Amino acid sequence: MADVEQQEGSIQVQGQNLFFREMLPGGGQASRFSVLLLHGVRFSSETWQNLGTLHKLAQAGYRAVAIDLPGLGHSKEATAPAPLGELAPGSFLSSVVDALKLGPPVVISPSLSGMYSLPFLTAPGSQLRGYVPVAPICTDKIKAADYASVKTPALIVYGDQDPMGQTSFEHLKQLPNHRVLVMKGAGHPCYLDKPEEWHAALLDFLQGLA
Repeated sequence: MADVEQQEGSIQVQGQNLFFREMLPGGGQASRFSVLLLHGVRFSSETWQNLGTLHKLAQAGYRAVAIDLPGLGHSKEATAPAPLGELAPGSFLSSVVDALKLGPPVVISPSLSGMYSLPFLTAPGSQLRGYVPVAPICTDKIKAADYASVKTPALIVYGDQDPMGQTSFEHLKQLPNHRVLVMKGAGHPCYLDKPEEWHAALLDFLQGLA
C-alpha cells in the first residue's frame, strides 16, 4: 500500500479563513495533478476523509485537497460570497486554487457547491483540468452558450433515486465533453450509497486526463 502524507490547515481567501484537509502521495513522490473536493450543505471536508476518497486519490498519485466551504465545517466564521442558491463569483474558487497552489485542478462538486464550481467552470479562460459534478445546484443559472463554450472534460454523476440529479443533468448535458455515471439505487449523496462504484469511476476518469 503506497504511503500517503496528510495535513490540514487554513488558507486566506478574499480576506477570510477557510479550513482544508490534504492528502498527497508519500515517499517524496511527485503528484500527477491536483483534485479539489467541495461538498454539500450537510457535509464538509471530513466527509471525503471518512469516505476514504482523499486517501484513495493520494494512493493513486494525486494531490487531494478538500476545503470546508464558507459558513460550514471548520470554516464557520467565513461568509459565503453569494446567497444560498445564487452563483458565487468565479473569482472565489480561482482564489482558492491560487492560495493552495493547485495548478489547473480537477474539481469535484456535489450539491450546494455548484454555486461555486459552475461560475468557475464557465469563466473565460477557466483553468480546470476536469469537472465532476454530482447533482449540483444552480445548473439552471448558466446560459446554454456558456455551457457550450466549456472545453473541460466532465464526469456527470448522480443517483437514479435523486430527482435533483436528473434535473441538473438536463442542463449539464450541454457540456460538450462529458460522460455520465448514473448510480442505481443511490440517492442525492450517491457517493455515500455506493462508495466503491464512486471511487472506481472517479479514478477511471482521472486516469483518462493524464
